[in-house]
Amino acid sequence: MNQAEHPQDGFVVEMKAISKRFGTITALEGVDFQVPRQQVMALLGDNGAGKSTLIKILTGVHRPTRGEIYFENRQVEIDSPRVARDLGIETVYQDLALVNLMSITRNFFLGRELVRELGPIRWLQLAEMNRLTHSSLVEVGIDIRSPSEPVGSLSGGERQSIAIGRAMHFGAKLLILDEPTSALSVAETRKVLSYIRNAKDRGLSVVFITHNVNHCYEVSDAYTILRHGKIVGTYQRGELSQDDIAALITGEREN
Repeated sequence: MNQAEHPQDGFVVEMKAISKRFGTITALEGVDFQVPRQQVMALLGDNGAGKSTLIKILTGVHRPTRGEIYFENRQVEIDSPRVARDLGIETVYQDLALVNLMSITRNFFLGRELVRELGPIRWLQLAEMNRLTHSSLVEVGIDIRSPSEPVGSLSGGERQSIAIGRAMHFGAKLLILDEPTSALSVAETRKVLSYIRNAKDRGLSVVFITHNVNHCYEVSDAYTILRHGKIVGTYQRGELSQDDIAALITGEREN
């Protein structure tokens, strides 16, 4: 991983002049995207705006055709999701990547299980994993009935809470949330928005990807808007009304 000093210390991540082409198709062109430390940055845009491509570059799924990425003041080459995770970038995707038939604890520690070994014999430290799962979720404001409960029995908002709590527990510095309030009830949406505020209060920086202007307006400190693979602009909380944001997303208003 190539690293070089970078003087900007106000951002946990800074993407500069990012372009991405797939054959003859230009998905992104010269996009700048910054996430200030301990702030919630909304990433907004209509379908096909380039949001998913930009995040996939940040998380190592795609490599940019051109551009630079800085993480915590150092230039980095994020060439795989494992490199992104090792840096402290955790992503909660819309499909959550949870296993319905497994318990909350098993999902919480999926791929990071605590095990004991005695010669060739290995076994899970399930009691300790249950304890840590419960205490970690309570600490971030998430109340669960039992860590042994199967994930498939949880509501959509509860499933989101497990995925967010897991990312926070394992030391995320940047938490990326992909449409976390999609298809949730009003009550569950409010819970998820409270978890986003909680993540910020605990020192994390958050990228909040959403189509819902009301939700981003409620919790975000700033908004970056993409349209047709290009940056429309980045705006601080209070600079725009919800109608202004919607108009910039659709192109009814130019920057």
